[in-house]
Amino acid sequence: MPAAQRVTQSKKILQTALDRISSKGYANTSMRDIADEAGVALSQLNYHYKNKEGLFMEAIDMTIQTYMKELEAHVMTGNTPKERWQSFIGYFRKMLLDNPKLFKVLFDFVSMALWSSAYGDKLNSFFRDIATLIEKNILLDNHLKNKIKKYNTNAIAQMLSSALLGASVQFLLNPSEMKLLNALDSIELIYE
Repeated sequence: MPAAQRVTQSKKILQTALDRISSKGYANTSMRDIADEAGVALSQLNYHYKNKEGLFMEAIDMTIQTYMKELEAHVMTGNTPKERWQSFIGYFRKMLLDNPKLFKVLFDFVSMALWSSAYGDKLNSFFRDIATLIEKNILLDNHLKNKIKKYNTNAIAQMLSSALLGASVQFLLNPSEMKLLNALDSIELIYE
């Protein structure tokens, strides 16, 4: 099989795995389900990814890369830290309304990470990267830095990212409760 065709087949399998997890969840996704939906032999999954853990490690990597790329783009939108924060929150709101499956995949991976140190390492790194992104682009503003100087800015960034993710989980569990999205806005109180 030519290298280009292997890459295409590999990406198709990976995308199928992500689609399946986002619609059925990890617990309801088997390697056979993925192979059937991707239109490949089960042996092809093992050829490309060695085993189920290898496939899901790649899926986690792809999900994290997608999130970080989009989060970085949104946090850089705006001239002031407050505008950057509003853009950051806007991203969460838009994704929760327009593409909740991406969040569901992330939270399914978080659940898996509770039982697997390999998955846990990847997710811990991702959460640290989000906190660092918030710290560098939002909290280290001179005006804000003076208001929060008695606190560790990284700890505040971790708390803010945790609040965003927690509100996101609550909204996914009850999407008819639109006021949960307003909880994202309340985090702006750090600017008052």
